[in-house]
Amino acid sequence: MLRFAAALITLCIATPALAAPELSGPLQVIDGDTMQIGRARIRLFGIDAPEVQQHCGAPDGPIWGCGAWASAEVSARYEGRFARCEALAVDRYGRTVGRCFVDGQDLGAELVASGLAFAYQEYSTAYLPAQRAAARRKAGLHATGVQSPQAYRKARRENGMLRQAEAKGCAIKGNLSHTGARIYHVPGQAMYERTRVSTRRGERWFCSERQAKQAGWRRAAD
Repeated sequence: MLRFAAALITLCIATPALAAPELSGPLQVIDGDTMQIGRARIRLFGIDAPEVQQHCGAPDGPIWGCGAWASAEVSARYEGRFARCEALAVDRYGRTVGRCFVDGQDLGAELVASGLAFAYQEYSTAYLPAQRAAARRKAGLHATGVQSPQAYRKARRENGMLRQAEAKGCAIKGNLSHTGARIYHVPGQAMYERTRVSTRRGERWFCSERQAKQAGWRRAAD
């Protein structure tokens, strides 16, 4: 046992500690919530900025490119500035997820407080107070109608699925009601446009009413 302990101590002394990746240096702004320092791409933890191609606008106002605007604003404020970042995890795209600090200020908190990004509540509620304050002041994106980036991505996925379904002639929407009833909607029905198909919940598209009925779904009342 003593010999084993001595060998372990020798191994620990002989093996150098692995250095953590360097996450400090000038910022390169990729988009509203993604930065790069050297070769490390960093997704800011707890915030979500509009997608670059996202558009915003109130129902009675003009539509404008809020995603490109937010990215440009973040770049104008922080491109090239020295930052220190704390790595928290690695996401499925291989990016470092972390918090970054510029002049000692939490960059994520600053972006949310300025109305350039939103609190990403799915992962953290830390920035919710800053978001509420920005909304009250109508700061940045809060000055006009804006869809959350998460809702925008979801709608874009669903629209893509709809286009694919329509291209195949399969535009009937199989939807689960709040009671779990299987109901389908055909184009032209009152609730068709508002109905969303979530394949994760077991909802699906049908190419004909016959197909839907054979699968055990019933037609929605007009």
